[in-house]
Amino acid sequence: MKVGVPREIKTHEYRVGLTPAAVREYVAAGHSVAVEATAGDGIGASDDNYRKAGASIVGSAREIFASCEMIVKVKEPQPSEWIQLREDQILFTYLHLAPDPVQAKGLMKSGCTAIAYETVTDKFGGLPLLAPMSEVAGRLAIEAAGSALRRYAGGRGLLIGGVAGVPPARIVVIGGGVVGTNAARMAVGLGAEVSILDRSIARLRELDELFGGRVRTRFSTLDAVEEEVFTADAVIGAVLVPGASAPKLVSREMLKSMRRGAVLVDVAIDQGGCFETSRATTHAEPTFEVDGIIHYCVANMPGAVPLTASQALNNATLPFGLALAKKGFTAVLDDAHLRAGLNVHMGRLTNRAVADSLGLTFSP
Repeated sequence: MKVGVPREIKTHEYRVGLTPAAVREYVAAGHSVAVEATAGDGIGASDDNYRKAGASIVGSAREIFASCEMIVKVKEPQPSEWIQLREDQILFTYLHLAPDPVQAKGLMKSGCTAIAYETVTDKFGGLPLLAPMSEVAGRLAIEAAGSALRRYAGGRGLLIGGVAGVPPARIVVIGGGVVGTNAARMAVGLGAEVSILDRSIARLRELDELFGGRVRTRFSTLDAVEEEVFTADAVIGAVLVPGASAPKLVSREMLKSMRRGAVLVDVAIDQGGCFETSRATTHAEPTFEVDGIIHYCVANMPGAVPLTASQALNNATLPFGLALAKKGFTAVLDDAHLRAGLNVHMGRLTNRAVADSLGLTFSP
């Protein structure tokens, strides 16, 4: 199969769909790979690095979309990209369609087969292609909170870990999954006072054991969320409903009872965000203020550390991508976990959570 890797064009997105090491694996398996010129610049991979791995370098994304059978990306296609997709192509990337009806309809109109990293599953019930970026985003969330808490950024002027004789920041993590766990790990490591809220008693037990009592775990009720958020210096929104829009757990009304200069970091923004006042931001302008509360809602957080993120992502996507390159759409039929990643096929929405979130028809 001919596999294409266009350069990412979302604002301040420096990751790349295939690293040179991944290209070498595709070529060794008998496939050809075309990479758009400078696509790897963000991770320090030159066109020559890709040539040495066996790829051909082409001058434009248009050539990639026109000539390749499978397109491998990182972020969801932008309008200028999805209009170039066609019925006989496979698109393999993050999509996050639930809060994005325009993209969903664009992909449906193209007729392509679109497989979303974020809904591919594994035999353990996990989301193996979302997990590595969730790890990165969770860890970055605490760095983002620390920066936003600085007074010149509009925050409370608070150091996360405090110093001798001065208490540390109170960090509240809503959601005990991969993002929440990694955020808590970073916060604990910096010396913060950390609470994690989740709706799963089993998961709370695991977290309690994992952190050895260094974090406070609470079952997530309306009362618990309010109590924790109102006394927090920073709140990390880390909830996930696979494929669907994130639930709104912090309302605008609640902001009035929060500490002035507190920070909300919405890691769920790709799925619409879990705070009512969230709106997607970019690395160029990452924060905004509502009612005295600083919001950090960057929709591609791992793009800030593209070398780490691209390598971690490629480690996870490689076996699935190779299966698609070998078998084409048959790979989706043969593998129930890859089939869970199928969001759009021949003009139809094939993921129930996405269809329900968009109010559109689901096709099995």
